[in-house]
Amino acid sequence: MKKKLITIVIGAMLCAGLFAGCGQSDTKQDNAAGTENAKQADTKDEGEKGSQEEKELTGTIDDIKDFMFVVTDDKDTPYSFNFDEKPDGLEGVASGDKVTVKYTGTISEVDPFEGKIISVEKAE
Repeated sequence: MKKKLITIVIGAMLCAGLFAGCGQSDTKQDNAAGTENAKQADTKDEGEKGSQEEKELTGTIDDIKDFMFVVTDDKDTPYSFNFDEKPDGLEGVASGDKVTVKYTGTISEVDPFEGKIISVEKAE
């Protein structure tokens, strides 16, 4: 009977320890996430200041969809441009055309496009 009682007490203590440990872990993660979100907001504010500058990318348009298109530059690096409203000039180009995209914001091989497409024009 003593062994059974000791086993139950030890089991209860382990369960209490697990539950208490999980609660603390969540709190630490929430604080860390809050700090990370604050850092991202600061970075985004800095990025928005510099993102108003108009930039250009010239390359071959590879894929056109209702919400995005892909342009591959001369170094074979593809860049995706997503949009809500079809940008000026997009209706006048087709896959395989060499184009110049004027935009604000930032482009990346791996990150989604963050900015605004000003125009898409056939390049010479």
